[in-house]
Amino acid sequence: MNRLFAILLAVCGAAGPVRAAGDEVAHAAMGDRPALPYLLTLAAGSPQFDKPAYGVILMPGGLGALEPRVVMGRPTFRAGVDFLIRSRVWFATGPFVAASTDATSDPGRILAIAADLMNRFGPLSVYAIGTSRSTEATMRLAAPLDGRMSGFVHTSPMNAIAAFDPRKLTSRHLIVMHKLDTCRVTLPSSSEAAHRSFGTELIVMEGGKSEVEACDPRAHHGYNGIERETVERIKAWIAAGKSER
Repeated sequence: MNRLFAILLAVCGAAGPVRAAGDEVAHAAMGDRPALPYLLTLAAGSPQFDKPAYGVILMPGGLGALEPRVVMGRPTFRAGVDFLIRSRVWFATGPFVAASTDATSDPGRILAIAADLMNRFGPLSVYAIGTSRSTEATMRLAAPLDGRMSGFVHTSPMNAIAAFDPRKLTSRHLIVMHKLDTCRVTLPSSSEAAHRSFGTELIVMEGGKSEVEACDPRAHHGYNGIERETVERIKAWIAAGKSER
């Protein structure tokens, strides 16, 4: 990521001041296009707060609409029940900073957010993370952003993951599934097939509770009741990998 960081700084300027802990609606420059709003989340309480080492870009499943904005001086957004969005503070603890955005397959939008994060905090290893339907985006982004992102995490991925072969790609890839996910479009057997066929690293979660329809984010599909444990395992995988690309 060092070469990418140098290029991005040349475009965006020197690193800016670190913001206070919590959520804020930030804006990433998009050249001659309107600035891209995203939800920036910081969590204090660790020595790395002022200088994180990792950035995660979170995209909600379902309709994929986050629509971050400021209303009466406060950050407002949709998809708050989504697994990744409701877990954003846990993603932002330790040497991590979290950026939540609308689900997108546009490489330019992801690179713009990565650029803005590095402009604020300095060099980061940046990972794009999708869940359920937004894993269609993480799979589509994998080729055009290969080597330009440190990695991609596909949680409760769509069944197309069974045919997604990342072996020729240089960025890292992780699949996360719940053993009891019964959503018909994100079957655990598809994740297991990808792991078996292509060797894609796989985290299998168990536990929690499912009290709603199978594809709802409050079911096993969305790691209901084990959100923090799931996030910590994802972050451990990220931190265990190479810090530079």
